[in-house]
Amino acid sequence: MRKRLLAGVAVVLAALAGTVHAEDKKVTIGVSIPAADHGWTSGVVFHAERVAKLLMAEHPGLNVIVKTSPDAASQANAVQDLETQGIDALVILPSDPDPLVNAIKEVKDKGKFVTLVDRAPSNNDDSVRDLYVAGNNPALGQTAGEYIKKNDPDAQVVIIRGLPIPIDQQRQDGFDKGIAGSNVKILDRQYGNWNRDDAFKVMQDYLTKFPKIDVVWCQDDDMAVGVLQAIDQAKRTDIKYVVAGAGSKDMIKKVMDGDKLIPVDVLYPPAMVGTAMELTAANFYDQVPVRGNYILDATLVTKDNAKDFYFADSPF
Repeated sequence: MRKRLLAGVAVVLAALAGTVHAEDKKVTIGVSIPAADHGWTSGVVFHAERVAKLLMAEHPGLNVIVKTSPDAASQANAVQDLETQGIDALVILPSDPDPLVNAIKEVKDKGKFVTLVDRAPSNNDDSVRDLYVAGNNPALGQTAGEYIKKNDPDAQVVIIRGLPIPIDQQRQDGFDKGIAGSNVKILDRQYGNWNRDDAFKVMQDYLTKFPKIDVVWCQDDDMAVGVLQAIDQAKRTDIKYVVAGAGSKDMIKKVMDGDKLIPVDVLYPPAMVGTAMELTAANFYDQVPVRGNYILDATLVTKDNAKDFYFADSPF
C-alpha cells in the first residue's frame, strides 16, 4: 500500500515538474502596433500592454516586448529592432500592411512564428504569417448596410471611409453588398482617415453640398464623434441617424441610452490584439494548433444587447 502511495506521489510530482518546466520555458514575443493616434489604436495599445502583463505573470519564462510606431516606416524599423532582440514570435498590427510585407516576411523566413492582426496585406497567406486574427471587415460594412436597407430602403446616404488600404475596401465592398437590392442612394464617399477631426471636415463639406441627407455611414466610432459634432454645429435635423463601428464605450453608451442619432453600432474590438497575443503564447506553452484564421463576429449592437458590450473602464 505504501509503495503504491509513493508511486502515485512520484507520478504527481513528475507531472508538476513537467508543468513548471513548461511554464519556465524561455520565449520572447515581440508585439508591434501603431501608436495611439486615435481612439481605436489607443484601445489597441491599452489591451496589448494589459495582456502582456497577464501573460508574463502566467508564464514566468515569457518576455513580451510591446513597441508602438507612428507610421509604416517607423514600424518597419521597430520590427527589425525586435528581431535583433531575439524574438521567437512576432505579433503585428500593421499601420499600413503592404509596405510592411517585406519586414514581416523577413521575420517569418527566419522560422519565427508570425501573427498578423487586423490589417492584412494584399497577399495574406502562410508565406506572410502563421496566424491571422481580425475583426470581420466585410461583415462590418455589410451589417451596417443591411441595417440601413431594412430600416430606410430609400435613404440618401453619405459615406466616410477610413484609409485607402485593403481593409477599408473590404468594408466598403461589404456595405455595397448590404444595401444591394434597395433604393439606397450614395451621395458621396470620402476618406476621413479614421480620425475625428478629418471626419468633422468631411462632414462639414457634405452638409454644405447636400441640402438633404438621411443617413451617414462612417467606418469608425472615432470618426462618428466628428460627424456628430458637425451635425450639431450645423443644426441639421434632416439626418435620421449615423451608423459607425468598433464598439467604443461612448458609442455603446449612446446606444444604451437610446440616442436618436446613434441607434446601433457594429463591433470591431481593439481587444483583438490581446486575443492574438494569447493565441501566440498558446502556440509555445499549451502546444495547441493555432495556425490559420481567427475572425471575430461583426455583431450589431442594439439597445437590447448594448449592456453586454459596455466596459466603463476601457479607454475606448
